[in-house]
Amino acid sequence: MNIKAFWRDIRFLQVLAQVVFILLLALVAGFLYANVSANLAARGLTVGYGFMKNPASFDIGESFIPYNASDTYAQALLVGLVNTLFVTVLGILLTTIVGILAGVARLSSNWLIRQFAGAYVGLIRNTPLIIQLMFWYFAVILQLPPVKQAIQLPGPTFLTQRGLFLTMLVPTETFSGWWPSLVVAIISILVIWFAFQNVQQSRGMPLPWWNKLAYILVPALILWIGASLQPVPPLELTVPALNGLNFKGGVRLTPEFVALVFGLVIYTGAFIAEIVRAGIQSVSKGQVEAARSLGLTTGQTTRLIVFPQALRVIIPPLTSQYLNLAKNSSLAIAIGYPDLFSIAGTVFNQTGAAIEIVMIMMISYLCMSLFTSFLMNIYNNRMRLVER
Repeated sequence: MNIKAFWRDIRFLQVLAQVVFILLLALVAGFLYANVSANLAARGLTVGYGFMKNPASFDIGESFIPYNASDTYAQALLVGLVNTLFVTVLGILLTTIVGILAGVARLSSNWLIRQFAGAYVGLIRNTPLIIQLMFWYFAVILQLPPVKQAIQLPGPTFLTQRGLFLTMLVPTETFSGWWPSLVVAIISILVIWFAFQNVQQSRGMPLPWWNKLAYILVPALILWIGASLQPVPPLELTVPALNGLNFKGGVRLTPEFVALVFGLVIYTGAFIAEIVRAGIQSVSKGQVEAARSLGLTTGQTTRLIVFPQALRVIIPPLTSQYLNLAKNSSLAIAIGYPDLFSIAGTVFNQTGAAIEIVMIMMISYLCMSLFTSFLMNIYNNRMRLVER
């Protein structure tokens, strides 16, 4: 029996090459670490994160979690991370809407809408983001009328040079006893989804549209039952109202936050619009003609026939734009919004811990990007065409 020598086996050689590469990479990383440690030691410096327990001793203009100047550097960096996450999540949601609308408008049969969408995409895509952020902040937001001449929007919502004042539901003292109902309501949505998937697979056809009302009615019923068991409603609606020289009640979003979110949404939405346009145009014209022959309207054709197929082309580059939005949020330092990059810079200036701060920022942005990619890859796997 002819037995091939293992050093001639291509599979063995492939594994060996990967092992050698990993070992070389580890040696290079070890050399760089030893070199940096030796240089720091020669200057009397050490690498460590002990400074994270020291009081920060600086204020942060905007925070979505409790913070004061006496808190530690770790708490200050956590504030920056939460601020960045809040901007990223809200920006992704809004820019998806803007990008889809602009992408569909680029292919509209209406000449005016098509030209307007094309001008928006061309102007925004060819202008640096930092210039746009500064324009929205200095030339638009800060030029809004003062509080007493605030622009009133539906809601009621008030837009002034001091920021955006929104009507909002805020927790009351019974919220702690009601939040388990919120968790159960979220779990019920997943249970309903799995149940509908099993029923559809067993029947071999989609369920009627009215079955999807369960996604709203069941969680709403759970939340209502949980709230009815509390002596006081767990959430209270607060409405902003002018009281003297400022608004009382509601929620205030600072001018820096509004300018940053608006700038990121408008900028990233222009890129997503081109992705959506390319995805829609990738669908065969025969699909559209077949839909029209069945009597479907233009809106029904786009929603039921074209867009589901275009998603297979749209999702991969869309993921890249989501990642770009998260990383571009670091430009918030240009308009004074206290995100992770801005607060990390303040911590570095006070502590001089350059390597530690850079590592914290790298790991934070890396984790955000990997988690976003993970979720989008799951969605992409569900939408891809399965070959039989």
